[in-house]
Amino acid sequence: MDDFLRVGVITTTHGIRGEVKVFPTTDDINRFDYLKQVYLDTGKEYLPLKIENVKYFKQLVILKFKDINDINDIEKYKGKDLLIQRDDAIPLEEDEYFISDLLDSKVYTEDGAKLGILTEVLSSSANDVYVVKTQDNKELLLPSIKECILDIDTSNKKITVHLMDGLL
Repeated sequence: MDDFLRVGVITTTHGIRGEVKVFPTTDDINRFDYLKQVYLDTGKEYLPLKIENVKYFKQLVILKFKDINDINDIEKYKGKDLLIQRDDAIPLEEDEYFISDLLDSKVYTEDGAKLGILTEVLSSSANDVYVVKTQDNKELLLPSIKECILDIDTSNKKITVHLMDGLL
């Protein structure tokens, strides 16, 4: 399991004083109020950035980082991920998982037949949907509900499912 979790993606700059608009990838957008530091994934390294100010605009977060006071210092990081250390993550409730822990899990039916690999988790208003790439290179969409997802073993990257009528 990775030691870092993504909490947002820098979408664009905001103003000329080094602020950025961030698309949050966390369930709780207000968690930015409590973060003191994030790590910028530059592609080469994880650059620690201290959060100086947090504002909200529609579904985006506007962040100001300490010692970044010019648009030119931050503009090159558009599209880059903002991460936190796993130790700083909000504790999970029972039957809650970090998406990064689910990705690349092997998916099996309750009979033990291998369906494929979980490649993506889609969020919807009703429930999450697991995208499974099957062995014949097709995509299977599984609703993340108790009737369908029987067991998740993140340490072994294994998910057991019940294929409800109409899913195949």
